Amino acid sequence: MIGYILLDWFFVLFHFAIILFNLFGWIWKRSRRWNLYLLLVTGFFWFGFGFFYGWGYCPLTDWHFQVLDKLGKSSSEYSYIAYIISRFFGLYIKPSIVDAVTLISYLSALSISVFLDLKDKRKDY
Repeated sequence: MIGYILLDWFFVLFHFAIILFNLFGWIWKRSRRWNLYLLLVTGFFWFGFGFFYGWGYCPLTDWHFQVLDKLGKSSSEYSYIAYIISRFFGLYIKPSIVDAVTLISYLSALSISVFLDLKDKRKDY
């Protein structure tokens, strides 16, 4: 049981760190390339695997929700962002709003990351 509790907190911290890096990793020039790669991988899972498993599919979310099932804490949320908001703030937000804000945030971060990556490449030449 303690192993699943540790896994639960690992996923909370690791997944939240990935979300923060996806949103803000473009700020620092040294992390921009890695930010772009991670955003592209995220998009690949959301849209590529999402075609088969449902929009926004994320293996980390899938694995974390399996851990929660083992702990008897099945998540009633369908998205990780909704789950985090519910778990730590006790709030329920309509799924359509969570999806819209998540997608807009992702596309904004991706656009900024691509723009800055191209800008950095032009400076290097």
